[in-house]
Amino acid sequence: MNWREYIHSDPGVLAGKPVVRGTRLAADFLLGLFASGWTHEQVLEGYPQLSADALRAVFAFAAEAMHDESFYTVPLAR
Repeated sequence: MNWREYIHSDPGVLAGKPVVRGTRLAADFLLGLFASGWTHEQVLEGYPQLSADALRAVFAFAAEAMHDESFYTVPLAR
Protein backbone atom coordinates (compact mmCIF):
# COMPACT_ATOMS: atom_id res chain seq x y z
CA MET A 1 0.00 0.00 0.00
CA ASN A 2 1.26 3.48 -0.85
CA TRP A 3 0.21 5.38 2.26
CA ARG A 4 1.47 8.65 0.72
CA GLU A 5 -1.69 8.79 -1.39
CA TYR A 6 -3.73 9.08 1.81
CA ILE A 7 -1.53 10.59 4.52
CA HIS A 8 0.11 13.99 4.38
CA SER A 9 1.52 16.67 6.60
CA ASP A 10 0.88 20.39 6.28
CA PRO A 11 2.22 22.92 8.81
CA GLY A 12 -1.12 24.74 8.54
CA VAL A 13 -3.16 21.70 9.60
CA LEU A 14 -2.88 20.40 13.16
CA ALA A 15 0.59 21.90 13.51
CA GLY A 16 1.95 19.59 10.81
CA LYS A 17 0.81 16.28 12.31
CA PRO A 18 0.30 13.55 9.69
CA VAL A 19 -3.40 13.49 8.80
CA VAL A 20 -5.64 11.64 6.39
CA ARG A 21 -5.71 13.75 3.24
CA GLY A 22 -8.84 15.91 3.02
CA THR A 23 -9.57 15.62 6.75
CA ARG A 24 -8.26 16.92 10.02
CA LEU A 25 -8.04 13.38 11.41
CA ALA A 26 -4.50 12.77 12.65
CA ALA A 27 -2.94 9.35 12.20
CA ASP A 28 -2.07 9.16 15.92
CA PHE A 29 -5.68 10.00 16.85
CA LEU A 30 -7.01 7.17 14.69
CA LEU A 31 -4.45 4.72 16.04
CA GLY A 32 -5.47 5.79 19.54
CA LEU A 33 -9.07 4.86 18.80
CA PHE A 34 -7.96 1.32 17.99
CA ALA A 35 -5.79 1.24 21.11
CA SER A 36 -8.90 2.21 23.09
CA GLY A 37 -10.82 -0.75 21.69
CA TRP A 38 -12.67 0.73 18.73
CA THR A 39 -13.29 -1.67 15.86
CA HIS A 40 -12.63 -0.99 12.19
CA GLU A 41 -16.39 -0.75 11.65
CA GLN A 42 -16.86 1.70 14.52
CA VAL A 43 -14.14 4.00 13.20
CA LEU A 44 -15.57 3.99 9.67
CA GLU A 45 -19.09 4.54 11.02
CA GLY A 46 -17.98 7.31 13.39
CA TYR A 47 -15.92 9.06 10.71
CA PRO A 48 -17.75 8.51 7.40
CA GLN A 49 -15.27 10.76 5.56
CA LEU A 50 -12.72 7.93 5.92
CA SER A 51 -12.47 5.09 3.44
CA ALA A 52 -11.26 1.61 4.30
CA ASP A 53 -8.18 2.30 2.15
CA ALA A 54 -7.42 5.51 4.05
CA LEU A 55 -7.63 3.62 7.32
CA ARG A 56 -5.28 0.92 6.01
CA ALA A 57 -2.92 3.73 4.97
CA VAL A 58 -2.79 4.92 8.59
CA PHE A 59 -1.51 1.50 9.62
CA ALA A 60 0.93 1.35 6.70
CA PHE A 61 2.24 4.79 7.66
CA ALA A 62 2.67 3.73 11.30
CA ALA A 63 4.40 0.49 10.30
CA GLU A 64 6.86 2.34 8.09
CA ALA A 65 7.49 5.01 10.71
CA MET A 66 8.25 2.31 13.29
CA HIS A 67 10.44 0.23 10.97
CA ASP A 68 13.71 2.05 11.63
CA GLU A 69 13.01 3.03 15.23
CA SER A 70 14.67 1.35 18.18
CA PHE A 71 12.79 0.85 21.40
CA TYR A 72 14.22 -0.22 24.70
CA THR A 73 12.19 -1.46 27.62
CA VAL A 74 13.10 -0.28 31.06
CA PRO A 75 12.11 -2.55 33.92
CA LEU A 76 9.89 -0.97 36.53
CA ALA A 77 11.57 -0.31 39.88
CA ARG A 78 10.03 -2.39 42.61
